[in-house]
Amino acid sequence: MTESATTTTDPEALRTLARSALLSARDRTALLTDSVEDAELTAQVSPLMSPLVWDLAHIGNQEEQWLLRAVAGRDAIRPEIDPLYDAFEHPRAERPSLPLLPPAEARRYAAEVRGRALDVLDAHPFHGSPLTDAGFAFGMIAQHEQQHDETMLITHQLRTGPVALTAPDPDPDPGFTGPAEVLVPGGRFTMGTSTEPWALDNERPAHHRLVPPFVIDTTPVTNGAYRAFVEDGGYDDERWWDPRGWDHIRAHEITAPLFWRREGGQWLRRRFGVTEPVVADEPVLHVGWFEADAYARWAGRRLPTETEWEKAARFDPATGRSTRYPWGDADPTPEHANLGQRHLRPAVAGSYPKGASPLGVRQLIGDVWEWTSSDLLPYPGFVAFPYREYSEVFFGGDYKVLRGGSFAVGAVACRGTFRNWDHPVRRQIFSGFRTARDVTPADGVADGVRPEGA
Repeated sequence: MTESATTTTDPEALRTLARSALLSARDRTALLTDSVEDAELTAQVSPLMSPLVWDLAHIGNQEEQWLLRAVAGRDAIRPEIDPLYDAFEHPRAERPSLPLLPPAEARRYAAEVRGRALDVLDAHPFHGSPLTDAGFAFGMIAQHEQQHDETMLITHQLRTGPVALTAPDPDPDPGFTGPAEVLVPGGRFTMGTSTEPWALDNERPAHHRLVPPFVIDTTPVTNGAYRAFVEDGGYDDERWWDPRGWDHIRAHEITAPLFWRREGGQWLRRRFGVTEPVVADEPVLHVGWFEADAYARWAGRRLPTETEWEKAARFDPATGRSTRYPWGDADPTPEHANLGQRHLRPAVAGSYPKGASPLGVRQLIGDVWEWTSSDLLPYPGFVAFPYREYSEVFFGGDYKVLRGGSFAVGAVACRGTFRNWDHPVRRQIFSGFRTARDVTPADGVADGVRPEGA
């Protein structure tokens, strides 16, 4: 079993894990920002996204504020730039007009902060305050950088010209021939966590949920399955759509997933600057919540709730406990999941059998973020930490929960309890979905919650 932040309490082992996570994130940041000319770093390819140079300096600024100032108590290096890189003070659309640090200066600033932060990491005790217990602040910053790395990869995908990023394709899969859906038994399970030391506040605390039995797709919905919805007139039939979604697709003339187009009787897509045929057996990508919900209705199904998704991903019926990942408690390896920009596309549906849950559900971690039917709300007993703006200000708003991560997510920022969220219209993100349904008499399970232990 791979040693992880939850399988050791040794401060030096935790320190090594934190250093590795920080360095891995910075290597990826460098790849994403060094692969374009300075003019492209400062350009804004979409009002939905920041210029890459903003993300670069923002990464450094967050690291300075939390690791150098909050943890180490050091004076600010560049206090005058704090407002420029405050994500709440300046929406993305207006960031290009700000007096941002130019590329060379942003790189120097981020590198200076990182050098000092590693010195703090080497010397600071991993106890004494909630910020430093088990190295939480260092894990939080590594996750923050990986999240911005995914955001920057989205920016690269939005470019219409050549994209100077390469990665090998996932290994060919012989093709999944298992059952299309899996029955998840009803009963009590533990949702969230109180023990994962680098878990963020919205994942906490662990609490019990009583869940009726349900049936969930074994794999994410594929391009081929979604194409059938498109070609059956799904985007032209109001019956399948949430009223807000119907108004949105009409107003914006949306007729297929983002980056798809039909040409000569064939569906094509643009992927990191290259136009290629849509691969039928890959999970569908770049669909918003309204599209996922409409497909599910068309298919006579529904999106799983967030609780159902987590039970399918974490519940081990043999032991009754909730694991960190579908395959158990060990950290992900390339045999378990498609994570970390190792590939620039999802693997075909049914891949990674070693990453399956005990019930046989596949690809719950990695490949594509999966929309759920749930709004973003706090768990019972939620406490904002270390700042309200990470989660609390988003609760109760126009946000739907996504689970599971994508091929663009760093492993440090992806686990069975990790919660992501976005507006239901968002399609530029690496999002897909799987569907679920209630049990029927044909499933041989009573429609209701099984007694605990049954």
